[in-house]
Amino acid sequence: MSEPSLPAKCTAEFVGTFLLIFTVGCNVLGGSPIWAGVSIAFVLMVCIYALGGISGANFNPAVSVTLGISRALGGPGLDWKTVGIYSGVQCAGGITAAVCYSLLFGQSFNLAPAKGFSWYHAGLCELLYTFMLTFVVMNVAAAKKNATEKNQYYGMAIAFTVVAGAYGAGAVSGGCFNPAVALGIDVSSAGLGFGWSLAYIVFELLGAGMAAALFKVVRPEDFGGEKSQVTELVSEFLGTYMLVLTVGLNVLGKSKAAAFSIAAGLTSMIYALGDVSGAHFNPAVTVAILASGRCPELTPAKAGIYASVQIAGGIAAALTCSFVYQGAALGLGPAGKSTWMGASVAEIVFTFVLAYVVLCVAVSQTTKVSHMFGFAIGSCVTVGGFAIGGISGGSLNPAVSIGLATPSFTLSMLLKALAYSAFEIIGGAAAAGVFKVTHEVDMALLEEKTAV
Repeated sequence: MSEPSLPAKCTAEFVGTFLLIFTVGCNVLGGSPIWAGVSIAFVLMVCIYALGGISGANFNPAVSVTLGISRALGGPGLDWKTVGIYSGVQCAGGITAAVCYSLLFGQSFNLAPAKGFSWYHAGLCELLYTFMLTFVVMNVAAAKKNATEKNQYYGMAIAFTVVAGAYGAGAVSGGCFNPAVALGIDVSSAGLGFGWSLAYIVFELLGAGMAAALFKVVRPEDFGGEKSQVTELVSEFLGTYMLVLTVGLNVLGKSKAAAFSIAAGLTSMIYALGDVSGAHFNPAVTVAILASGRCPELTPAKAGIYASVQIAGGIAAALTCSFVYQGAALGLGPAGKSTWMGASVAEIVFTFVLAYVVLCVAVSQTTKVSHMFGFAIGSCVTVGGFAIGGISGGSLNPAVSIGLATPSFTLSMLLKALAYSAFEIIGGAAAAGVFKVTHEVDMALLEEKTAV
């Protein structure tokens, strides 16, 4: 198969970036507060699927820079000449799109941290979610395993990071995560003030650098190294951190689409790291997999280490959220007029749903799903979040429960977190018990494999 020419690649990058940023502007100026994040993410997704085979569908200088750093470190990526050309074309596409939506609406909007937040709050959000976006790109589209796996979920996984960030960090920084977006908005609204794009771009590029460095840590085999338990633990920490960060920012930002945003973040990180550590990101899931007996390499000792790292990731993320919201505490407990009995049932049942689906689509040899496993697991959070958010809050994860309780530093909140964690562990254990009954054929397959 012949390689697309450089003009073809540059045109693809211009078109994809133009459509992305034109959609951003139309959503903002057209007043789409609830669905804007989904709209922007989905135009990115369709453009990635449409043009990925032409240019790689970067549409973001931070993505191109991450690929450049990765290659410089000895891994997969782009040469610096291509990075420079792509970045220039992307910025041109972004500025052109911003001018076009300004002409369409007869007005523009300025780029700046949201009211009540400082540059470092917005900068931290831009750094972390640009990291998430570029890190997922590297794992689902650039990693060497993709040359043989040829996964079909890469576009969805990348786009879902925008859903996670738009509703989580958008209330703080506006949610650019892309130097072409920041520059385009700033240039088109220069009459209202110019300069914030430069600060945003610095943080976004720092996020790109962090993504490249941690990509090398979680996939040392792509750089000539060997996978180790440290690799797995870093994977579990990062996945849980980004999950709980998205939970906390959605809660504190009073997002109208919190459940879907959190589910999208989980989906993206599962696709990015599922083949590295198993992408548990949840002690209740780890308990379910251990109790199922279908994963011999997950010993009780390893499960304990996984759970500890997951909880540490949750605590670190919750403290980050508290910093961004200037000391705000995250609540935990029965919502509204709900009782502890209601909250306990809700957490047990929907943690069961989450853990059971993990076992069915990611562990079972009979019902394992090749491409849609991440979406299926993430959708359990959408299900539970909307179903019981008004009863228990829909934690479904001890790392979330303990993490959310940490910034309060009170005994009562700690006890609530431990109670929630107990309910969630019960749900995970119950999932393992039911899984053994419904998937008994798996044990026979495991015994045959062990015998061989």
